[in-house]
Amino acid sequence: MKLQLIDWIIVVASLLICFVPALFFGKRSGKSTSEFFASGRSVPWWLAGLSMVATTFSSDTPNLVANFVRTQGVAGNWQWWAFTLTGVATVFFYARLWRRSGVLTDLEFYELRYSGKAASAVRGFRAVYLGLFFNCIIMATVNLAACKIASVLFGLERWQTLAAVGLLNVVFAAHSGLWGVLVIDMVQFFIKMGAVIAAAYFSVTLPQVGGMSGLVEKLSAMKGPGGLNYLNMLPDFSNNWELATAVFIMPIAIQWWAVWYPGAEPGGGSYIAQRMLASKSEKDALGSTLFFNLAHYVLRPWPWILTGLASLIVYPQLSDIQKAFPHVDPALVGHDLGFPAMLRFLPAGWIGVMVGGLIAANSSTILTHLNWGASYLVHDFYRRFIKRDATEAHYVMAGRLATLLLFILSSGMVFLLETAQDSFNIMLQVGAGTGLLYLLRWFWWRVTAWCEIVAMVSSFGVSILFLVLRKNGIVIGTHQELFLTVLATTACWVATAYLGPQTDKATLVNFYRKVHPAGPGWAHIRDMAGVAPGEVAEWTRADAIPMSLLGWAAGCAVVWSGLFTVGNVLYGRWNTAMMLTAVFVVSGLVLIKVIKRLWA
Repeated sequence: MKLQLIDWIIVVASLLICFVPALFFGKRSGKSTSEFFASGRSVPWWLAGLSMVATTFSSDTPNLVANFVRTQGVAGNWQWWAFTLTGVATVFFYARLWRRSGVLTDLEFYELRYSGKAASAVRGFRAVYLGLFFNCIIMATVNLAACKIASVLFGLERWQTLAAVGLLNVVFAAHSGLWGVLVIDMVQFFIKMGAVIAAAYFSVTLPQVGGMSGLVEKLSAMKGPGGLNYLNMLPDFSNNWELATAVFIMPIAIQWWAVWYPGAEPGGGSYIAQRMLASKSEKDALGSTLFFNLAHYVLRPWPWILTGLASLIVYPQLSDIQKAFPHVDPALVGHDLGFPAMLRFLPAGWIGVMVGGLIAANSSTILTHLNWGASYLVHDFYRRFIKRDATEAHYVMAGRLATLLLFILSSGMVFLLETAQDSFNIMLQVGAGTGLLYLLRWFWWRVTAWCEIVAMVSSFGVSILFLVLRKNGIVIGTHQELFLTVLATTACWVATAYLGPQTDKATLVNFYRKVHPAGPGWAHIRDMAGVAPGEVAEWTRADAIPMSLLGWAAGCAVVWSGLFTVGNVLYGRWNTAMMLTAVFVVSGLVLIKVIKRLWA
């Protein structure tokens, strides 16, 4: 693909609009680690929410969605749509608690909630495990997508793409801190949305696709493996039970609460918690997470999905993609290449918008992960365990060096991955079984640091066991492995909650007095703290939990009905769209009423 002069002008303009404003935050971010990693805890809800949405819209996301659509149909997206349950639960049960805790990073929470050497050990281990190992896998996935896109569009080698995105992202992440990341995210979100909407429009209007009516007609007649209907938003339970179990039943029944996945952590965590902690008030933390879930699941998916569906008509087989792009390394050819392969049909001018949008998509995610990972390595490991008495300027410099280290290591991992779904599956499997603990540790005093240690060890151990079995020819099945991992991990940490060492009571009392978690799980500690029932704040009483549950249900209904209303309008299924619109309106009214009650 060759860019015309107008394309280069648009690319340069989009980069200047995104990155130049961030330059002005270098001095402010260098004042302290609070400014560098948490923006001085003064971020408004709309900026924090936009940043969450932009961060989860990375250069690998359209590729991953295209992979789902081409191999499992539109219904394959339930593997991430199910995380709506997690995200909306964070709004009504956890956002206020995170902001009230007052920690700088979510890992600092461990020494606020737990006591003893075990609390310190969990904090230090997870700082390296998540901030370095896990974080590098995520960034490698994002940059792998960038390499694939650059290979298709420009014929670049992996190292050339990594050098280009590394120079841009490392400089700005190290210079501007979280303030710069937030501002860049805000601008990039609108550029990215414009780019993917354009990609969907030009893909669907191709002569060989024939518009939306042609796309629906042709894909209705085109059946995938096992009689798969690519257009269905729900899997076919009658003809393909195994696929339905993998992409719908397991995510809805188990995966959303049992698996730790970045951006959709049970109870909130990682960069979502970072944005909540950076918010200027509890209400801003709540508003940002609610906005994030609406934008993440309702506004964004369909442009990606439509482009992926159109690619099935233009490139039915992987061999068609390889034939169209013979210069692409065969190791990079997978179904996730369906999205970048469609970009060749963009006209001049729009190519520049797309290239600018793809750079923005890559940067918004990489910048966040560099800052978030550096906060773990510096604040939760280096400052806590290695050098505890240095100046703020020293720790800010350490954060900038950690930013560079993270990008170098993650770039090396790019050469170990082949598709976006490879890392998606790795992260789901390694994090399996720990999610329930992260949900309950806020609402049950018996959860201890030892529970977290046991959960991590058992989850990892069971995953290794299944890996060994597969290497020896014993294949159990992905969703069966997930279920057994969750079952074993949960049994281990619950047993530890009753049989293992307990958290110091003084620590629990102090935690309760600071955070005020609701529900009967803290009744014992509430009595020890000497808090009478009439003295408990209204939102923390046990009767606030049913109202939060109603808000959770209404929020999920709003998200899913909105998502499928858009889909049915695009398909031309107007009767179904009208019914879903009614569900959207009713659940929206309930959601507004609950919000007014809980946020008063």
